[in-house]
Amino acid sequence: MFIAGYIEKPERGKDIILTEKGRISNEKFFPTLEEKRLIDQYWKNKSELRKARKKANSIIDDSTSTKAVEIDENSGDSDWKTELIDQLKKFSPGKFESFSRLLISKMGVRIDNQRGIIRSGDHSIDGFGYFQSDEFRTSRVAIQAKRFTNGLVGEPEIDKFKGVMDSFNAEYGIFITTSYFTDQAKEKAVVGNNSVTLIDGIKLASLVQKYQFWV
Repeated sequence: MFIAGYIEKPERGKDIILTEKGRISNEKFFPTLEEKRLIDQYWKNKSELRKARKKANSIIDDSTSTKAVEIDENSGDSDWKTELIDQLKKFSPGKFESFSRLLISKMGVRIDNQRGIIRSGDHSIDGFGYFQSDEFRTSRVAIQAKRFTNGLVGEPEIDKFKGVMDSFNAEYGIFITTSYFTDQAKEKAVVGNNSVTLIDGIKLASLVQKYQFWV
């Protein structure tokens, strides 16, 4: 995110600091074309660096040395993901919902601009769209995004979301959180006709990395 100017450059062991741009930015206008160019270039450079490291590791004959190099790289990757999750927890609920919709759209779900954001008391949905799995089949997808700074997402949250899914006739649901899910929530997600894909903080960070989205 520091690439786009929303936070100061992270330093290991120190708190993430929002810039003035990060505090006043409106998620509706993110990302701009210039920000998207910067983000894409960052990931291109990171990908090239990873390829270079992998090539270097492959020519190290000593297995102990090879293992040490791999552990160091994985440690850096874990630190990056932890910093990302910590930063997402500082987002406003609206900004996290916008972030989640943009990520899901990058993964192939076409967000419905008319029905994509519905707020109605306790019955709300943070995203709605369509996923085409082949030439003929298009599925309705409901999205729920919850920015949890502490605690776990439990069965009641999944049950409530499934009720909203029914009102939208959604075949599938995606529940995204910065936290984790209880075992009961995981069980509830796959009960009944409509299943819910659960994305916790760790998986969310992995998807951000995989789809090279907003760093």
